[in-house]
Amino acid sequence: MESIANAAHREPWNKGKIVGQKVPFKVKDIWALRARLQMESRVRELALFNLGIDSKLRGCDLVSLKVRDICHGDQVATRAVVMQHKTQRPVQFEITQATREAVQKWIKQAGLKSEDFVFPSRIHDSPHLGTRQYARILEGWVKDLGLDPADYGTHSMRRTKATLIYRRTKNLRAVQLLLGHSKLESTVRYLGIEVDDALEISEQTEI
Repeated sequence: MESIANAAHREPWNKGKIVGQKVPFKVKDIWALRARLQMESRVRELALFNLGIDSKLRGCDLVSLKVRDICHGDQVATRAVVMQHKTQRPVQFEITQATREAVQKWIKQAGLKSEDFVFPSRIHDSPHLGTRQYARILEGWVKDLGLDPADYGTHSMRRTKATLIYRRTKNLRAVQLLLGHSKLESTVRYLGIEVDDALEISEQTEI
């Protein structure tokens, strides 16, 4: 009887929590954070933020990047290809001028070599920045912007540019390729575009 009573009084796991996809960053937030990181000379964080936005990689793939993955010789490349841990499928991404400059500055400051991880861990037990450390850094960025940390996560970084590309082009296949999804349905679910598009159509319909 006691176990039945406990089961009846057990609270749902999601009580009081926001459940669902983490929201992407808005363009104004991206520029505000970049300006802040630059002014405060947070070179490592600026490189991490810019590369996270450009690459659209999952956190585990971003933190395990090596210098040789994104550099040709001693210069940061304009494009890179990496193997995704989750799917074991290659995905290609562009590296914009601003990101190349930020990453180049970080590599030089940290004295990184070709075989080194782009973001070495400051914890001795780990060779590179961990996903939890990355999540904590991101939480700090969100707080710097005055946003609610409950709404954002590492997938916010992955979704940001992908969402902007879809909004501007409506080219779902292009976004699928950029995210490295094997199925188009995965991209639709990931971006939540069916709901967003439906609401947009509804808002434009006056009765």
